[in-house]
Amino acid sequence: MPTTTATTTFTLLGADGTLTSAPLAEAPAYTRPTTPLRSRVAYAAAHVVPVTSADNTPGQPAQVDWDATLDFRRHVYSWGLGVADAMDTAQRNMGLDAAATRELISRSAQVAREEGGSVVVGVNTDHVEAELISLGEIIDAYKEQLHFTEEQGAGPVLMASRHLARAASTRADYLRVYGAVLQSATTPVVLHWLGTAFDPALAGYFGSEDQTEAADVLLRVIAENPGKVAGVKMSLLDAAAEVSVRERLPEGVRMFTGDDFNYVGLIGGADVPDAAQPARDAASDRRHSDALLGAFAAITPVASAAIQALDAGDPAAYLSILGPTEELSRQVFAAPTFYYKTGVAFLSWLNGHQTAFQMVGGLHSARSLPHLSRIVELANASGALERPELAADRWHGLLRLNGLDA
Repeated sequence: MPTTTATTTFTLLGADGTLTSAPLAEAPAYTRPTTPLRSRVAYAAAHVVPVTSADNTPGQPAQVDWDATLDFRRHVYSWGLGVADAMDTAQRNMGLDAAATRELISRSAQVAREEGGSVVVGVNTDHVEAELISLGEIIDAYKEQLHFTEEQGAGPVLMASRHLARAASTRADYLRVYGAVLQSATTPVVLHWLGTAFDPALAGYFGSEDQTEAADVLLRVIAENPGKVAGVKMSLLDAAAEVSVRERLPEGVRMFTGDDFNYVGLIGGADVPDAAQPARDAASDRRHSDALLGAFAAITPVASAAIQALDAGDPAAYLSILGPTEELSRQVFAAPTFYYKTGVAFLSWLNGHQTAFQMVGGLHSARSLPHLSRIVELANASGALERPELAADRWHGLLRLNGLDA
């Protein structure tokens, strides 16, 4: 835990409008790794930074500040994490249009090559504007994005498709679509199961509202397409459901947690017995989940330091470093969860990775000032403020802009 300085404080805003002061913590003395991280595979699902002077209002095409956006990816690589790009954290379907998504994939893949980093990117059907299309058209749309991603040299993450959620009437429809797409893949893909907290349009995905039945379909997709699936990213915010699927994955298929509420125990697994985690089968060799998390974009240095601690065989240090960030992440991802991108961009701004608290599609207005105040408070307490004095200065400026005496 970071120590506090007695002379520097920051202002907090309560839901009732009350202003209070709290001591500002010093930046933790985390260091970048000098060798690749070994004990876990970890990707930060990165956001995009818009041009500050652009028309960043709902419904307008995204104008991306490519320098700031790509510099953030270099920041992630410098801490030893991989980048997951063009996914929901990048405001896909919430401000990032199809043309900008395509350019983001191309540019991000180039930066990964330059930095020697690992990048995976989202593959979907969302470039098709029509809401209702046939299963054959869904397959073709998936393949179009899949082949473009492969051409760029990025790893594909086969995202859940709203088109498929609308068109599928049976579980067999999911098996047909995923089977056809996977058989056309030239490199193993990660399958993404995104829960309704993140996207209500995906209710009943994999053919059932019942998670156990849906998991059976997901696992059948993997079994029927051997060698085509590298991993599963589960974003259901249900740790027990994730562990249940993890226990049943075939050899060589990784579980990437997308659970921004419970990642400490899921990533720590059996290596960190004191971490809160669901019961697991003692006979299984599935000891932990790897990570593909929007939360890791908000806490990149902390996440890196925690995995470095696991690499060093120090699970207690892992828990003391990463454990306090889970409350912060739960605040960022609080309901309505799909507005979590606002908190990720807010922390990016506080930490100096972008010059303005702006987002494509006007999403910077999606959270209240008291909500953001609580993010500041928890980021300060968990060591997630990389430059605390800058963060306090920017936060106080935002309060003053809104007529509050900071």
